[in-house]
Amino acid sequence: MAISKKAEEILNKQINAEFWSAYFYLSMSNYCNANGMPGFANWMKVQFQEETSHAMKMLDYINERGGRVILEPIAEVPAKWNGVLEIFEETLKHEELVTNLINACVNVAIEEKDHASVNFLQWFVDEQVEEEATVGEIIDQLKMFEGKGHGLYMMDKEFKARTFVDATQA
Repeated sequence: MAISKKAEEILNKQINAEFWSAYFYLSMSNYCNANGMPGFANWMKVQFQEETSHAMKMLDYINERGGRVILEPIAEVPAKWNGVLEIFEETLKHEELVTNLINACVNVAIEEKDHASVNFLQWFVDEQVEEEATVGEIIDQLKMFEGKGHGLYMMDKEFKARTFVDATQA
């Protein structure tokens, strides 16, 4: 059975939101690089890769279900912040927004009685719980030392080791 038009439309909007998120994290990565924090830059670059893989997973799903993917322009993203604590606070707000967008996708799939899409979207629901928790923990750590000094150095060093694993392929 082909994907419903309403589910196709909202998933197309979500694809655009996922690509915007990728661009947002890449901008944060570049900010961190420019400010001598290569580990934080790496962390954000991995986020960029994750968001791109999320968009591609949705794109492939629409195609698999006989729908049509429509790519839209990516809106401008911010490029300046007042340190990594602000970056991660904005990241948490953004991930909460993405959670709401994913929930809206699920709601449409439920309304359309599109059980395949409900099932497909459950992975993203679970992913958002993990994303928000991870970013919340990082904010708590940054607040311990006010985003400065030795603690910042240690986190930057730790974040250099983060690598991209495409969880969408699991």
